[in-house]
Amino acid sequence: MKNLKLAIIYYSATGTNYNLAKEAETAAKNIGVKEIRFRRVEETVPEEVMKENEDWFKHYNKTKDIKIASVDDLDWADAIIFSAPTRYGNLPSQLKSLLDATGGLWQKGKLVNKIVTGMTSAANPHGGQETTLLSLYKTMMHWGAITVAPGYADPIIFETGGNPYGFSMVGGKDLDDKQKKAIAVQVKRALEVAEKLS
Repeated sequence: MKNLKLAIIYYSATGTNYNLAKEAETAAKNIGVKEIRFRRVEETVPEEVMKENEDWFKHYNKTKDIKIASVDDLDWADAIIFSAPTRYGNLPSQLKSLLDATGGLWQKGKLVNKIVTGMTSAANPHGGQETTLLSLYKTMMHWGAITVAPGYADPIIFETGGNPYGFSMVGGKDLDDKQKKAIAVQVKRALEVAEKLS
């Protein structure tokens, strides 16, 4: 797997999806991936709005030096891991903006056969996690990318909530050991498929 190029692209307001993305990065490194681009999606909400939520503004300032994701990162990667919270059962507008900018790559067929998997969070267990991941994957289908969800390929998926579309959790909580294992299972599964195609 050391020859695979992996982009980990996340959007996080208060830190949950940042933590998911960092755990995915750790899992990828643990199985030997050497080339990883860890990128955050550009924040589009004005600072005065973020300041109304102390946790949001604090996390923004803590992570604002992380490189911003671009369509070049999508072009470069063999595999892409997305992590973003749900917004009313859909993708946050920040991530949608990046995806909406991929028309040039799509027209040239440069996103075909990219391996993609996604993770998400919401404020409660039934806050739209599954529909958010399905919304992400609809775009991937238009790209011609290959979606690799965890399915029920490992018992840990049941033990951590049973979402076969991608890891999900209630936001604002620390990851426990089982959740970290579930993320590692999803990352490994996606990268094994990417390796077979490379």
